[in-house]
Amino acid sequence: MNTVIGLFIIALGSMGQSSSYVPINKVKSWAWESFWLVQGVFAWLVFPYLGALLAVPEGHSLLEVLSSGEGAALKALFFGALWGVGGLTFGLSMRYLGIALGQSIALGTCSAFGTLIPALMVGTDLFKGEGLILLIGVSVAIVGIAVIGYAGSLRSKNMTAEQKKAAVKDFALGKGLLVALLAGVMSACFSLGLEAAEPIRIAALELGAQPLFAGLPAILMITSGGFITNAVYCIFQNIKNKTGNDYFKVSGRVFVQNVLFCALAGILWYSQFFGLALGKSFLSEGSVMMLFSWSILMSLNVTFSNVWGILLKEWKGAGTKTIVVLAAGMLILIFSLILPNLL
Repeated sequence: MNTVIGLFIIALGSMGQSSSYVPINKVKSWAWESFWLVQGVFAWLVFPYLGALLAVPEGHSLLEVLSSGEGAALKALFFGALWGVGGLTFGLSMRYLGIALGQSIALGTCSAFGTLIPALMVGTDLFKGEGLILLIGVSVAIVGIAVIGYAGSLRSKNMTAEQKKAAVKDFALGKGLLVALLAGVMSACFSLGLEAAEPIRIAALELGAQPLFAGLPAILMITSGGFITNAVYCIFQNIKNKTGNDYFKVSGRVFVQNVLFCALAGILWYSQFFGLALGKSFLSEGSVMMLFSWSILMSLNVTFSNVWGILLKEWKGAGTKTIVVLAAGMLILIFSLILPNLL
């Protein structure tokens, strides 16, 4: 039962993340770098900080929790900065490929690297016992994501240039694929950051933190590192493109609306890792499901993002065959989530 509860919480967070790009589409008169920076303040600083406070035991401080991990906080911050490159290019992949295809390619790559590398780092043998089950589960998930990626290529072939632009304004398949692959590889550093920050979670538990929230301070350090990377790039783009006045050229009403939409996008985005931290507390330490949790999150993100892609008519005009292939890929992904419990 605990496993089911854990998976349900992770799924709720994933649903939030996959919905986070919807409010961004409501932002008006701001360049990409402007709204990406503002939503990043909420997604990577404000809400992770508030979440981390939940893990602070009475009589202690957040700084005490973070500093008790023997340098783990700085390691998490470093991996977070690397992950920030992935987050940055992840946003660009949405811009060039749309929510459905962009997330599918990026998260598929992220799923593989983010699940298998940490397992190898702790000495897991991927060809025996639980390691083999983990490898099979990840492989099935990648197959599902590859099928969805194939559906995306079919869509590209079947749609006219006008239809592509109507579905995704800045659609560019070649550029988008390269950006999405880079995003996936670098985004896997978040998983590595969680592994490096494990001493923080343990220290929080020893200080008396509730197990449900003990993993949240580590997430704050990782997202803070990601914010640094993204902020530097976005401010550079503001200067380069002379879009720094975006924040002031709009009316007061539009400014408030834009900030609120960015805040909504931020909390929805953060919900995936909030849900992951809470959901993992219901999974058994060292179990296959615990090791597979990162891949589960990524697979759910892909599934829900494609649901949004359909709702937002990104697949409109793609043809029946393409939709059938897309549905098959989503079913394979869903199957990969329960496969480890069947083996």
